[in-house]
Amino acid sequence: MTGVIMVMLALLVRGLLVLLFLPFSALDKLLNHRQAVEQARQGVGSAALAPVMIWMGLGIEVGMSLAILTGVADRLAAFVLAGYCIVTALLWKRFWKVPDFRLRGASKGRDLFWDFLKNLALAGGFLLLTTGGTAAGVLRFLAHPLASSHPYALTDPGHPP
Repeated sequence: MTGVIMVMLALLVRGLLVLLFLPFSALDKLLNHRQAVEQARQGVGSAALAPVMIWMGLGIEVGMSLAILTGVADRLAAFVLAGYCIVTALLWKRFWKVPDFRLRGASKGRDLFWDFLKNLALAGGFLLLTTGGTAAGVLRFLAHPLASSHPYALTDPGHPP
């Protein structure tokens, strides 16, 4: 019974990490496709590239989230989602371009700044999943980027009890 609870907790933690993308952001791209394409067009300045970016984003959000949830090449998937969070922060959370950035009072620029930082923090969470938060984990990832972290194993395959 304790093993089942531990596995469910591991799944819950991973589910919380990808919850923004699967189902919510992915579903929003489908239900509000026209608005998503328009937002992408504003970010990249190309009407032809915008729908491609939305479909690529949808694929990344769904595919990488499922990989993280299942544990199949989950470290590489987390690395890809970390990059995705950084790129989307740079493209759509450009607080430095908003003229009303203020530390006090109403400010669209400050609101975007917080969103920018949230994207970076989420990227950091995915990088922790990628590496385990250790230097040895960085080396493990670089040596075997497609390997699973074995999220639902009750013992650490690299460090038996």
